[in-house]
Amino acid sequence: MSIAKASIEDAEKIARIISESNKDVAEAFNLNISNNPKHPSFCNKKWVLSDFKRGEEYFVFDNGTSGIGCVAFESPRPDIAYLNRLSVLPEHRRYGIGEQLVRHIFAYAKSKGVQRVSIGIIAEHIKLKNWYLKLGFEAREVKTFPHLPFDVQYMYFDL
Repeated sequence: MSIAKASIEDAEKIARIISESNKDVAEAFNLNISNNPKHPSFCNKKWVLSDFKRGEEYFVFDNGTSGIGCVAFESPRPDIAYLNRLSVLPEHRRYGIGEQLVRHIFAYAKSKGVQRVSIGIIAEHIKLKNWYLKLGFEAREVKTFPHLPFDVQYMYFDL
């Protein structure tokens, strides 16, 4: 098992991991292509290629036979990074893979001189919020966006 930096050749694999990993969230929060077309459960290769083009970096957790998890890193400013698209296939959850991917981003961000890692989650997703709190994130503001059918909870981890 390993975490490796992905390339554009991995875009289809990454899109599959993201989409499959987020279908249960879409179902739990009644999200569909009409009310939230940008939800990760609808991720496709084109989205991932667009992320790469913008400079986002992906890392894939491989179990030796296939990719079973991934995470993206984006740094809009030298001191801030976003942890995006954290995804672990449902059948591989609760084995610490998500935490390993988060810790990998912490180490990667630190190596680049980043001081804070930020995430945004569905505010009502209490189980996920508690998981991030357990990893050391701090809950911050909740924002409402007119184009989203849920509020967004921002969370930060200071390195």
